[in-house]
Amino acid sequence: MKKLAIIGAGDLGQQIAYHAVQDNQFQVVGFFDDFTVQNTLINQIKVLGKLKDIKKCFTNKIFDEIIIGIGYKHLAFREKLYNALKDVIPFASFIHSSCYVDASCAIGKGVCIFPGTVIDQQVTIKDDVFINVSCTIAHDSLIDQHTFLSPSVAIAGFVNIGKRCNIGVNSTIIDNINLANDVQIGGGTVVIKPIEKSGLYVGNPSRFIR
Repeated sequence: MKKLAIIGAGDLGQQIAYHAVQDNQFQVVGFFDDFTVQNTLINQIKVLGKLKDIKKCFTNKIFDEIIIGIGYKHLAFREKLYNALKDVIPFASFIHSSCYVDASCAIGKGVCIFPGTVIDQQVTIKDDVFINVSCTIAHDSLIDQHTFLSPSVAIAGFVNIGKRCNIGVNSTIIDNINLANDVQIGGGTVVIKPIEKSGLYVGNPSRFIR
């Protein structure tokens, strides 16, 4: 079983650790976190050090693969971290065993998919995407890098979502919709038209807020 390290010891990192262990896919050996003291135990998992210690710990074979457990408020920072490490450290992809992911899908590196998600045929999930519980992504859609899907997001067919997007809980995106980079969709929003400008959108139908 591969040894997994998680960047970020906050709530999301702890959730990833829990599911990775409970689903018997990884041995989680520790967190890297700049805001938590080294050797602190969080749910009986050790904080191995700060972000500057990641490469040294990998060289010392403390872990085999890594994944980012930093949430939707810091998507640009996730991207920066991923790009800094992707060529020197293997990124794990964690797909919970309760998910359905069609064999025709393409799943990138550093992807995390929580329980109960359904991903239909010919879907592409790019690197460092996080998909929370019970999402549905229909056929021929694409989720670009460093994007975050909250619980129970429903995405119809032929949808393209840009980089660093944050799609809120229970939101719906109908078919044949493109979303620009850096779009935030508020909880419960229904997107029925393409979104070409970054910013926050809410409502049914979605409207630009800021």
